[in-house]
Amino acid sequence: MTVRITENLSIDLETEQWCCVACGHRLASARTNYKTGCMVAEVPMEEAHPPLIEGQAMSFTPNTDFCRLVEFYCPECGTVLENEYLPPGHPLTHDIELDIDALKARHVARESL
Repeated sequence: MTVRITENLSIDLETEQWCCVACGHRLASARTNYKTGCMVAEVPMEEAHPPLIEGQAMSFTPNTDFCRLVEFYCPECGTVLENEYLPPGHPLTHDIELDIDALKARHVARESL
């Protein structure tokens, strides 16, 4: 009884767990932030936004005093689940909060048809 939420995230409604779509690894409780069960990496801005022309300093790299790039991976298979740009020191966002009970009820209603 899984419901796909994003390209790489699903929820197992029976166990109420966030799961990686690629490998099925259970990340965290579906009633909490899935990012707590992910491997987290901060990517250097220069790596994410290299110069447009080799030998030139011009690029679209954000100022690292104001912005950082954080990536979230499945700890089992390494699939990138999400990434976000945040100010330095800002806590990770809780970007998906679902009504699990309503999802369960909807799934049961579909099965009874």
